Amino acid sequence: MPREIERKFLLTDDSWKADVSRAVGMRQGYLNSAPERTVRVRIAGERAYLTVKGPVTGITRPEFEYEIPVAEGLAMMELCEQPVIEKTRFYVDVAPHTWEIDVFSGDNEGLVVAEIELHSEGEDFVREAWLGAEVSGDKRYYNSGLVRKPYLSWP
Repeated sequence: MPREIERKFLLTDDSWKADVSRAVGMRQGYLNSAPERTVRVRIAGERAYLTVKGPVTGITRPEFEYEIPVAEGLAMMELCEQPVIEKTRFYVDVAPHTWEIDVFSGDNEGLVVAEIELHSEGEDFVREAWLGAEVSGDKRYYNSGLVRKPYLSWP
Protein backbone atom coordinates (compact mmCIF):
# COMPACT_ATOMS: atom_id res chain seq x y z
CA MET A 1 0.00 0.00 0.00
CA PRO A 2 1.37 3.44 -0.89
CA ARG A 3 2.20 5.49 2.20
CA GLU A 4 3.45 8.90 3.15
CA ILE A 5 5.99 9.31 5.95
CA GLU A 6 6.47 13.00 6.52
CA ARG A 7 7.98 15.31 9.12
CA LYS A 8 7.06 18.99 9.24
CA PHE A 9 8.91 21.93 10.80
CA LEU A 10 8.57 25.65 11.27
CA LEU A 11 11.49 27.77 10.06
CA THR A 12 13.79 30.04 12.02
CA ASP A 13 14.87 32.29 9.13
CA ASP A 14 15.01 32.68 5.34
CA SER A 15 18.52 31.28 4.80
CA TRP A 16 17.00 28.26 2.99
CA LYS A 17 16.26 30.57 0.04
CA ALA A 18 19.94 30.48 -1.01
CA ASP A 19 19.60 26.78 -1.92
CA VAL A 20 16.26 26.66 -3.75
CA SER A 21 16.42 24.43 -6.84
CA ARG A 22 12.92 25.21 -8.15
CA ALA A 23 9.55 26.62 -7.13
CA VAL A 24 5.95 25.84 -8.10
CA GLY A 25 2.75 27.77 -7.39
CA MET A 26 -0.01 25.58 -6.00
CA ARG A 27 -3.71 25.75 -5.30
CA GLN A 28 -5.31 22.90 -3.48
CA GLY A 29 -8.79 22.23 -2.31
CA TYR A 30 -10.39 19.56 -0.20
CA LEU A 31 -13.43 17.60 -1.27
CA ASN A 32 -13.24 16.00 2.19
CA SER A 33 -11.03 17.25 5.04
CA ALA A 34 -12.06 14.78 7.77
CA PRO A 35 -8.99 13.68 9.78
CA GLU A 36 -9.64 9.98 9.11
CA ARG A 37 -9.68 10.56 5.33
CA THR A 38 -8.90 13.49 3.11
CA VAL A 39 -9.58 13.89 -0.57
CA ARG A 40 -7.57 16.68 -2.14
CA VAL A 41 -7.41 18.30 -5.57
CA ARG A 42 -4.13 20.09 -6.35
CA ILE A 43 -3.18 22.28 -9.27
CA ALA A 44 0.63 22.51 -9.29
CA GLY A 45 1.99 24.59 -12.12
CA GLU A 46 0.66 23.02 -15.31
CA ARG A 47 -0.39 19.71 -13.71
CA ALA A 48 -3.28 18.50 -11.57
CA TYR A 49 -3.60 15.69 -9.04
CA LEU A 50 -6.27 13.92 -7.05
CA THR A 51 -5.00 12.59 -3.72
CA VAL A 52 -6.67 10.42 -1.09
CA LYS A 53 -5.04 10.13 2.34
CA GLY A 54 -6.00 7.92 5.27
CA PRO A 55 -5.59 8.47 9.01
CA VAL A 56 -2.18 9.33 10.48
CA THR A 57 -0.42 6.84 12.73
CA GLY A 58 2.75 8.40 14.11
CA ILE A 59 3.99 10.29 11.05
CA THR A 60 2.76 7.69 8.53
CA ARG A 61 -0.47 7.44 6.60
CA PRO A 62 -1.79 5.77 3.46
CA GLU A 63 -1.61 8.03 0.42
CA PHE A 64 -2.92 7.49 -3.10
CA GLU A 65 -2.12 10.17 -5.68
CA TYR A 66 -3.17 10.29 -9.32
CA GLU A 67 -2.44 12.79 -12.04
CA ILE A 68 -5.64 14.04 -13.66
CA PRO A 69 -6.36 16.41 -16.56
CA VAL A 70 -5.96 20.04 -15.50
CA ALA A 71 -9.43 20.93 -16.82
CA GLU A 72 -10.95 18.27 -14.54
CA GLY A 73 -8.85 19.47 -11.61
CA LEU A 74 -10.10 23.02 -12.12
CA ALA A 75 -13.70 21.80 -12.31
CA MET A 76 -13.26 19.75 -9.10
CA MET A 77 -11.73 22.78 -7.38
CA GLU A 78 -15.13 24.47 -7.68
CA LEU A 79 -16.61 21.68 -5.51
CA CYS A 80 -14.04 22.04 -2.72
CA GLU A 81 -14.42 23.29 0.82
CA GLN A 82 -13.39 26.90 1.29
CA PRO A 83 -10.94 28.48 1.56
CA VAL A 84 -8.76 26.89 -1.08
CA ILE A 85 -5.13 26.61 0.03
CA GLU A 86 -2.75 28.88 -1.90
CA LYS A 87 1.01 28.50 -1.61
CA THR A 88 4.31 28.44 -3.39
CA ARG A 89 6.37 25.32 -2.84
CA PHE A 90 10.14 25.73 -2.92
CA TYR A 91 12.43 22.70 -3.26
CA VAL A 92 15.75 22.53 -1.43
CA ASP A 93 17.93 19.50 -2.17
CA VAL A 94 19.94 18.18 0.79
CA ALA A 95 21.18 14.78 -0.39
CA PRO A 96 19.67 12.29 -0.30
CA HIS A 97 16.45 14.18 0.50
CA THR A 98 14.55 17.14 -0.87
CA TRP A 99 12.95 19.61 1.53
CA GLU A 100 9.63 21.08 0.40
CA ILE A 101 9.13 24.54 1.84
CA ASP A 102 5.62 25.89 1.58
CA VAL A 103 5.11 29.65 1.73
CA PHE A 104 1.39 30.19 2.14
CA SER A 105 -0.67 33.10 0.84
CA GLY A 106 -4.35 34.03 0.92
CA ASP A 107 -6.08 33.06 4.19
CA ASN A 108 -2.85 31.41 5.41
CA GLU A 109 -0.53 34.34 4.64
CA GLY A 110 2.52 34.41 6.92
CA LEU A 111 2.76 30.66 7.47
CA VAL A 112 5.94 28.96 6.23
CA VAL A 113 6.65 25.26 6.86
CA ALA A 114 9.29 22.79 5.72
CA GLU A 115 8.42 19.15 5.03
CA ILE A 116 10.58 16.14 4.36
CA GLU A 117 9.34 12.78 3.10
CA LEU A 118 11.14 9.73 4.47
CA HIS A 119 11.27 6.01 3.68
CA SER A 120 10.80 5.03 7.35
CA GLU A 121 9.82 6.83 10.55
CA GLY A 122 13.30 6.36 12.03
CA GLU A 123 15.24 7.44 8.92
CA ASP A 124 18.06 9.91 9.54
CA PHE A 125 18.15 13.23 7.71
CA VAL A 126 20.23 16.39 7.79
CA ARG A 127 18.65 18.87 10.20
CA GLU A 128 19.33 22.18 8.52
CA ALA A 129 20.14 25.27 10.63
CA TRP A 130 16.98 27.00 9.35
CA LEU A 131 14.68 24.37 10.88
CA GLY A 132 12.76 25.40 13.96
CA ALA A 133 10.18 23.54 16.03
CA GLU A 134 8.80 20.27 14.71
CA VAL A 135 5.03 20.39 14.15
CA SER A 136 4.55 16.96 12.53
CA GLY A 137 1.86 15.87 14.99
CA ASP A 138 0.12 19.24 15.27
CA LYS A 139 -3.06 18.98 13.17
CA ARG A 140 -3.35 22.77 12.93
CA TYR A 141 -0.46 22.65 10.45
CA TYR A 142 -2.01 19.99 8.21
CA ASN A 143 -3.17 21.62 4.99
CA SER A 144 -6.60 20.07 5.59
CA GLY A 145 -6.60 21.73 9.03
CA LEU A 146 -5.79 25.09 7.44
CA VAL A 147 -9.04 24.83 5.49
CA ARG A 148 -11.04 24.45 8.71
CA LYS A 149 -9.07 27.10 10.61
CA PRO A 150 -6.85 29.30 8.41
CA TYR A 151 -3.61 30.64 9.85
CA LEU A 152 -4.80 34.25 9.76
CA SER A 153 -7.57 33.34 12.23
CA TRP A 154 -5.15 31.94 14.83
CA PRO A 155 -4.76 34.00 18.02
